[in-house]
Amino acid sequence: MTTAPLFSRLPRRRVLAAAVAVALAAGALGALAPATSASATSYPSWDDVQAAKASQAAQQAKVTEIKALLADLTTKASAAQKAAEAAGTAYQTAQTKFDEATLTHQTLQSQADEAERSAKQSEAQAGQLAAQLGRASGDDVTTDIFTHPSSSSDLLYELGAMSKLTEQADGIYAQATQDRGVAQGLADKAQSAKQALGALAEAAQAKAKQAQQASDDAQTAVDAQNDNKTRLEAQLTLLTTNEQNVEADYQKGVAAEKARLAAIAAEQARQAAAAQAAANQGGGSGNGSGGSGGGAPTSSGWVRPAGGYQTSPFGWRVDPYTHAHALHAGVDLAPGCYSPIYAAHDGTVTFAANGGGYGNEVVLDNGGGISTAYGHIVDGGILVSVGQHVSAGQQIAKIGSTGWSTGCHLHFETRVNGSAVDPVPFMAARGISV
Repeated sequence: MTTAPLFSRLPRRRVLAAAVAVALAAGALGALAPATSASATSYPSWDDVQAAKASQAAQQAKVTEIKALLADLTTKASAAQKAAEAAGTAYQTAQTKFDEATLTHQTLQSQADEAERSAKQSEAQAGQLAAQLGRASGDDVTTDIFTHPSSSSDLLYELGAMSKLTEQADGIYAQATQDRGVAQGLADKAQSAKQALGALAEAAQAKAKQAQQASDDAQTAVDAQNDNKTRLEAQLTLLTTNEQNVEADYQKGVAAEKARLAAIAAEQARQAAAAQAAANQGGGSGNGSGGSGGGAPTSSGWVRPAGGYQTSPFGWRVDPYTHAHALHAGVDLAPGCYSPIYAAHDGTVTFAANGGGYGNEVVLDNGGGISTAYGHIVDGGILVSVGQHVSAGQQIAKIGSTGWSTGCHLHFETRVNGSAVDPVPFMAARGISV
């Protein structure tokens, strides 16, 4: 015997109430209003729908209108989300290019500095031999052989020694010249790499702004869909069935769900306040390896951004997601899915959006040229917004596996003047072990 789907066996009112709850849980409290400020689209009111039932033609026209509005909402939300994903990928690509170029420049500069030291040593040694040869050439050995034939064997030895010394000097001079050329070549490469960094940094910043805007636009489109879809579907029910009290049931469901979400928000606020109070009293812990994260800041004002052990260090590696050799510009901490992510230091949110390979990402400007980034946040797990000031130890997000990720973890970055630095020594200098 074939069993009908659950929803088809429920009374239509219960189906409608369930739809209201699902939509509102996704953030559709704006369903109380017939339209959103984010869109200039005109949506039918309940009076419009009720009036359309006066004739079959008007009723059919209104059904067609509502179905078109529903399709338009879906299309716009889908397109905006795809645009946000593309912008996030462009941002992540630009940021990666800058990070790799920065590390290349640092490597070249280190090599140039070492070559410069080697060149100076070779030149100093060559200078010493030049002085020694200068002193030796002060005596005319060839003339002494003729004027003092009795000591010619000693003089011939001196002549041979001078010849060897000259050969040695020629070799050291050649080495010094070579070292100087290498040093200059590396210095030129380092300078060229440094000059390219400015443009790459600007490109990364521009792409980040575009990704944030695209993410905001996508959220606006999704909100518009959430705000209107359930109401439009209820209006279709009113037009196409004999169901009674559809509007009243819908409004009752909206009010009940609004109250439920308000209670949840109040409880979350209470828990956040309690956690912050515990942190202020030193009740937190987890600044050691594998700790819980968060807690009271150290004397330097920093905390561990998440619990769990480090699963991948900073540096070049074969990316477990793309299988390509690439720079890993941070460290990974894996305390488990949905675990809290804390602000590592006081700061202002400069990015809270889709970051391409970083997944959902939050970036904080921590002041003094320092910034921190938190990637792979679970969908719906970003708890802050751009421009918001946060405190060290405040929860800003939840662990996820979005973007280029093979499992739930936090990708944590520390940056100085925009350049990624290894978070392990950076945080250790501030009393935190990651």
